[in-house]
Amino acid sequence: MSRLAYFSRLLKDEIIQRREEGCDVSGFEERLASVSDLAAAEQLYAELMALQPQSPYVEPSDLAGIRAERPDGPRRVALHLSEAALRDKILGGWLGRCAGCQLGKPVEGWSHHRIREYLQRANAFPLDYYFPSSSVDAEGKEWKAGCQPSTREHIRWAERDDDQDYTILGLYILEQHGQDFTTQNVGQAWLSCLPYYRVYTAERQAYKNLVEGFDYPDCATRWNPYREWIGAQIRADGWGYATPGYLEKAAEFAFRDAAVSHVKNGIYGEMFMAAAIAAAFVTDDIEECLRLAASEVPKNSRFSEMVADCLRWSREIPDWEAAWAKVNEKYGGYHSVHTLNNAALVLLGLLYGKKDYEKTICYAVAGGWDTDCNGATAGSILGVMLGAKNLPTKWIAPLNDTVKSAVFGFAECRITDLAERTYALAQNVIRET
Repeated sequence: MSRLAYFSRLLKDEIIQRREEGCDVSGFEERLASVSDLAAAEQLYAELMALQPQSPYVEPSDLAGIRAERPDGPRRVALHLSEAALRDKILGGWLGRCAGCQLGKPVEGWSHHRIREYLQRANAFPLDYYFPSSSVDAEGKEWKAGCQPSTREHIRWAERDDDQDYTILGLYILEQHGQDFTTQNVGQAWLSCLPYYRVYTAERQAYKNLVEGFDYPDCATRWNPYREWIGAQIRADGWGYATPGYLEKAAEFAFRDAAVSHVKNGIYGEMFMAAAIAAAFVTDDIEECLRLAASEVPKNSRFSEMVADCLRWSREIPDWEAAWAKVNEKYGGYHSVHTLNNAALVLLGLLYGKKDYEKTICYAVAGGWDTDCNGATAGSILGVMLGAKNLPTKWIAPLNDTVKSAVFGFAECRITDLAERTYALAQNVIRET
């Protein structure tokens, strides 16, 4: 791809991003079609970035601004767990995440309808276990390379996936820098521990910016039209595991991490999911867990509106399929790896799964879009809430207590070892705060 084609593609995506933020982008698509050199691309980009959103939403991207716009909340809920129970919940989060990720991995990027057709063709509908293996899907398309090892006939461990890489990297950052780690520490950890071609969309753009010497906040925004996509949301888990019951601290850790690559709802997705995991240590009520998490993000944001929609639909609509249709109607226009639509599928999985681990991850994945991310996040939150001892053996045993990773120094790890190291970090937070 030529440099002009590369920047033209980013400009096309930036026009969409600016429109979604509430900017008037009239005429920009026509102007993009006539861009013939890099100087014209840079000029068009500068004009796009100078636009001011005209939006009813209030969506700051700095921590002080976010905190000023959040609703009232407890910020921290007293933790009443024995050491054994805390260990079990942390392990439950790790295992729940790994299994949910592997469930969704073979169908990443598929639509809800394509998944359903495939399962029906394979006599495996409704989804109740890892996907059956085939080299061809229902549309006659070959599966992406690396998918088959995560199918029911082949799974032997948790195959490498960025959803797991970032949880491991969060553990590494906390072990190296402690609770005072910075956004700059996060960026340096990426450069030191993650291969460039194992990060994607917003992370890849931010990585490139870091290499070129751009620091926070420019590394998150410069030529990065993917800054409200799901990449930060999938990095939430390590922060939540390390801060049981301490929602505000989980969200703050998540903010420091997200800010290297994301803004607005991209940041809120990570803050919300980290807070939800922290809340799952102290409540076994799904709705309460989600309401507590929502108290850490701006109340007048698109993200908070989405949370309120999902909570309302779950009360009004008894059928998950009909609720999925509501999500698709309102949020299906976003890209398949955007934060908002995928977070909604995580919430539907949790709300309609009703604390049944299998139903929860299967609903989250069956909705389509970024399936590995959604299965992992839903599985993580419920895994903490239920604890490892209460997770179904059929989902956990095939992992053989092993996760593969692209993070330097963590190529193959025992999941129980990672959980034990996380437990030590959580104990530090409990003692020091």
